[in-house]
Amino acid sequence: MNVSYITPLYINQPVNKFIYQPKAKRANMAQQTPTPLTFTVRRHPTELIVPAKPTPRELKPLSDIDDQGGLRFNIKLFHIYPGNPKMGDKNPASVIREALAKTLVFYYPFAGRLKEGPGKKLTVDCSAQGVLFIEAEADVTLKQFGVTLQPPFPCSEELLYDVPGSNIGIVDSPLLLMQVTRLLCGGFIVAIRLNHSMCDVHGYIQFMTALTEMAQGASTPSTLPIWERELLCARDPPRVTYPHREFDEVPVTDDMIIPLDDMVHRSFFFGPTEISALHRLVPTHLKRCTTFDVVTACIWRCRTIALQPNPEEDMRLLVIVNTRSKFKTPLPVGYYGNVICSPAAVSKARDLCNKPLGHALELVRKAKSQVSEEYLRSVADLMAIRGRPTWAFGRYIVSDLTRTSLLELDFGWGKAVYAGTNNPRAGFYTRYINHKGESIIVVPVQLPRYAMKRFAEELDRMLAPDDKRDLVNQEHLATLSRL
Repeated sequence: MNVSYITPLYINQPVNKFIYQPKAKRANMAQQTPTPLTFTVRRHPTELIVPAKPTPRELKPLSDIDDQGGLRFNIKLFHIYPGNPKMGDKNPASVIREALAKTLVFYYPFAGRLKEGPGKKLTVDCSAQGVLFIEAEADVTLKQFGVTLQPPFPCSEELLYDVPGSNIGIVDSPLLLMQVTRLLCGGFIVAIRLNHSMCDVHGYIQFMTALTEMAQGASTPSTLPIWERELLCARDPPRVTYPHREFDEVPVTDDMIIPLDDMVHRSFFFGPTEISALHRLVPTHLKRCTTFDVVTACIWRCRTIALQPNPEEDMRLLVIVNTRSKFKTPLPVGYYGNVICSPAAVSKARDLCNKPLGHALELVRKAKSQVSEEYLRSVADLMAIRGRPTWAFGRYIVSDLTRTSLLELDFGWGKAVYAGTNNPRAGFYTRYINHKGESIIVVPVQLPRYAMKRFAEELDRMLAPDDKRDLVNQEHLATLSRL
């Protein structure tokens, strides 16, 4: 058994956590002395879990939507569960390990390895080599964490161990790594590293739903997986029918590069009070906007003000959009590949900072309104024509996970108290239910330390009550004057 280093975690540490509150209350929180909490994670030897029964040995090409340059990375997700006395002495790691082997019989491509062919085309070699699995124990309880569970997780490297040699590129590497860490209270954490080229969040939830069903005794998933990735391959001949600003080739200048040596990662909460405050800033003709749209416009604007870019720089916001509902002929039930695109909202930094929130909001809505089946097929064609480019330099990416069923995934111990990603460089919005039963949007933000302070101040100003919103301090005016 491997024993990790003791991992420090600080309760109510304002550097790592931010919850919007009136200034006086937030000041009081900042004055609290952090209570250090240390715990040890003990890992069992890493295992390779193969399908429980023989599976076909074949090559399965990915679609050209799977094969987007921007999706060639591993995404990390965390599912945190409290203990359940009804489960007795059952070991969740043992239950999930056995269920995983059974699930891989149906989702056997996950047990294979990616190969790259001509034109950077990715194919899954269904070799049944298996997925990585780690059982672990931590001498800590959920209650001891003492804070609302949300990213960033200071102990994430221990809760999802990066097995040496398993994360060197996406070709010839395991497509899935899972660590189940049991806690002293009977709770547990399921942490997963997944190759995004294989599926989007909806495909991931389909796979995880099958896994939870197997864990609870099912012999077959309620939804059988469908591959058929050829449905979203490039047309013959390919034809790009949209501008696709998300793939612009951007000349990179020194002032566009964000230094990574002193980054701060915080989560911002948007509950009913905060969302109501933002909606008061929305112009009449945009009142029918969604909560996601107005929160995204707010984050984009605050982030730009915080970074203080060149006033003439194009600021790109990429919105991840699920296009499943846009198809005239629906994709088959059980299709678990990527069906997402990332339309771009683009604005000069000067306009984004100096114009009202409605400017950013209109651009967000316009970007999303482009999305259709034709838009997605145009992306597939662009990938084939341009050699699978990644997204434009300097983009900021947001994705709404609040409407997914991540929290509802149940291995038999009940629903999760947290479920979402731990990717600091993109804004993956997740859902949290507070003690009042209110649904809260959690938005992770990563910025240089100097910029995070300005971000929080600008957000504070936007969320201020009406009678205080016009009292803009001189520092805020100086910031905007430079833009």
